[in-house]
Amino acid sequence: MPFTDEDNTKIGGRGHFHGAHRAAAAKNLSRKAEDYLEAILNVSLEKGYAKTRDIAKELGVSPPSVVEMFIKLSKMGLIEYRKYEGVILKPEGREIATVIKYRHDTLMAFLKLIAVPEKLANDDACLMEHELNAKTIEQIHLFVNFLNEKGTVNHILQDFDEFCTVKRSEAEKVQG
Repeated sequence: MPFTDEDNTKIGGRGHFHGAHRAAAAKNLSRKAEDYLEAILNVSLEKGYAKTRDIAKELGVSPPSVVEMFIKLSKMGLIEYRKYEGVILKPEGREIATVIKYRHDTLMAFLKLIAVPEKLANDDACLMEHELNAKTIEQIHLFVNFLNEKGTVNHILQDFDEFCTVKRSEAEKVQG
């Protein structure tokens, strides 16, 4: 039976955040495995499906490496892999991938908020998403939402930008 777009794009809500975090820990998933699950979710959401070459491109790895990880994740019951058709996330894999994506997106929003350049913010979010406690991620999420909902974010960011400019200028004078 071929995969459908619906199979590839169903994702759980944030209500299962802590449960999925525990599920990932219980599976003893490596960073690499979590990255693959997140990439499968991202590609599936973007294209409606995910194939080996899509994941290889997304992660900057070789197609044989992707197939090797697909086989591992399939044996763990997190994905369904069909050679020449692609891959879909099974419910537990989808739940874990959704949490990893949530963590990444939360960290990206925070890092961009404090004016970290996009590429660096993405790279750092990729590192931090695997290490920070779920409660820390949730607090960051709430803080970013608070600033955005209060409408004070632009004023704060302008003040922060001016503060950074002054401090960098002072540091250059000391070093120069």
